[in-house]
Amino acid sequence: MTTIYEAHRTQLEGFLEVGDMAILFSGKAPKSTADAHYSFLPNKNFYYFTGCTQEHFIIAMVKTIKGLEATLFIEKPDYDIEKWIGRKLTKDAATNVSGIKDVQYLDGFISWVSKTVYNGNVERLFLDLEKMNWDENDSPAVSFANDFAKRYPFVSIKSLHFILCELRVLKSEEEVELVKKAIDITNIGINAIMNALKPDLYEYQLEATFEYHIKMNGAERCSFETIAASGEDGVILHYVENSKKIKDGDLVLLDLGAQYQQYAADISRTLPANGKFTDRQKQIYNIVLKAQSEVIAAMKPGIPFEELNKVCQKTLTVELKKIGLIKEDSELSKYYYHGVSHYLGLDVHDIGSRNGLLKEGMILTVEPGLYIAEENIGIRIEDDVLITEKGNEVLSKQIPKTVEEIEAIMYQ
Repeated sequence: MTTIYEAHRTQLEGFLEVGDMAILFSGKAPKSTADAHYSFLPNKNFYYFTGCTQEHFIIAMVKTIKGLEATLFIEKPDYDIEKWIGRKLTKDAATNVSGIKDVQYLDGFISWVSKTVYNGNVERLFLDLEKMNWDENDSPAVSFANDFAKRYPFVSIKSLHFILCELRVLKSEEEVELVKKAIDITNIGINAIMNALKPDLYEYQLEATFEYHIKMNGAERCSFETIAASGEDGVILHYVENSKKIKDGDLVLLDLGAQYQQYAADISRTLPANGKFTDRQKQIYNIVLKAQSEVIAAMKPGIPFEELNKVCQKTLTVELKKIGLIKEDSELSKYYYHGVSHYLGLDVHDIGSRNGLLKEGMILTVEPGLYIAEENIGIRIEDDVLITEKGNEVLSKQIPKTVEEIEAIMYQ
């Protein structure tokens, strides 16, 4: 049986030429202080081709006339070390996970690279050279590229990032099912919050409720830091302090998701702390909901990605003028100041070009919002949507969303 990771390697083969080598690193956990380290999260591009979640692993793939030949380099098991930090993956176990038959130990990686280049099998080296900011620290791939270029200046170095964007932005059926599972688990956590939420709880108690229920139902972790922003802090897009006591009459903006087998869900819901929306809260909420509905209705293959935000802005502008909150189009940016969509998959903000057209197999979020600081109203509603052959499928449609659905659960 072909693994999902073998299928991904086969897809990569179509982008490479004979004489190309691609290398990806799983990474390592950053040091905290003393002998403590932060939790390890595998590089998702490495995971995409291997299914392995261990530190320090490396995959090297060379395209020959026979096809794409993959070699996986893993840490050598050491019983004395394993007594302290746990079992290492064996060669057989690594093969079972990844489908890669050629598994070697890390201490042979450099000699393997040297031999492969010396034998004349490599004309171009592809590395994951993504760098969002000028001053961010060098990744293992960037550091390796610098060392490799000094030793083998006759081999050209290319970025694999743009190929990865094309590959990962289109999800296979197996990947869609993994995202659906992450969403289903997220739904359990959100419903638990809705049943628990009441005034005088602390925001972090909602965060704890969510994490408990998703982990009890199969999630490895939260797919990102949970946002549970009440009252005036609902207007802060990435509020993660979650430290305040929730007051009667507050809205609580939740932005959260479960991670399942490394795939992410990303859902936002805005709930009334006491279970009942005020008339004003309901009015603004339904405007946001209408904007979301309009964007989702527009989503189908061939639509420019950037068109989604234009649809959102147009709807919000028209509706806010109707209620007298704004008079000019330009005033919208005071109350809506982010994009309406991003890709979703292995990463919450998944990689892929935002300058092209929507295609079948893409999964995107749809998350309009309104943030009225002078009224302590922050509302965001977010769902995860799959682009299908003729339109779209809302993968998170089972999660309560309308005012009526939310109040029916909460106001008892």
